[in-house]
Amino acid sequence: MKKVSLMLASAMVIFATSCKENKKEAENDMENSTMSEESSAMDDTENGEKEITLSALENSPAYENASLTLITPTEDKVADGKGIDFSFDVQNYELGVQTEGAQERMLANSAKGQHIHFIVDNDPYSAHYEPNFTKDLEPGNHVLVAFLSRSYHEAVKNKNSFVVKKLTVGEAKDDELGNIDISKPQLIYSRPKGTYSGKDTEKVMLDFFLLNTDLSPDGNKVRATINGQEFMIDEWEPKLMEGLPMGENTIKLELLDKEGNLIESPFNPVERTVTLEK
Repeated sequence: MKKVSLMLASAMVIFATSCKENKKEAENDMENSTMSEESSAMDDTENGEKEITLSALENSPAYENASLTLITPTEDKVADGKGIDFSFDVQNYELGVQTEGAQERMLANSAKGQHIHFIVDNDPYSAHYEPNFTKDLEPGNHVLVAFLSRSYHEAVKNKNSFVVKKLTVGEAKDDELGNIDISKPQLIYSRPKGTYSGKDTEKVMLDFFLLNTDLSPDGNKVRATINGQEFMIDEWEPKLMEGLPMGENTIKLELLDKEGNLIESPFNPVERTVTLEK
């Protein structure tokens, strides 16, 4: 009888211990599940608020000897802005071909190849794959900037790769563009532009053209504000933006002097909205 009582007691201890361990395992499972859900939620939050990063786009073909020269129009004033013929001379650069390494860069790329970015009054550019084309301009004063572009829209940046011209259509007006001094520092917006989709949304190029200035840590700089996030750029080079969300994205560029003040210009600052879609 005593032996039976001892066996029952042992069985009860084992049962109690087993229940305690099962309860502990269940609690551990519950804790792990909760931690897993919290981790997943944290990951989702981090993905939803992914930080935008900027890095240099490097090793593009330099085209140091490429040049762009405006042949016509030669005058600074035209009576009518309808159908103005523009003609350029392009040297040491081939329009309409793919830039070497374009596909490997995984950037938005023009299937039509290398081209000219033609910009009127710092508005969005038009792309031209031939050196001769016709444009309509509104009456008034205008500042025209044209520069050579790689097929993936990176500007060729050398002392001969661009053209700047003031042109008045009709009667001259006493306004900002009429009085602008194009020999002073200017920032001209180039990329990004329009709508990006699919793989092109993963890396989006930020690029601009500078006139009569360069950038340096101790000199003029460009402040880029991307969806409210600020970046200070002290070297004139294209940048890759990563982490941009789907939908509308706002890019603001400001040319600053060495004290951090906005350099006075009708083109400064400049702000654009681009759209990313799956």
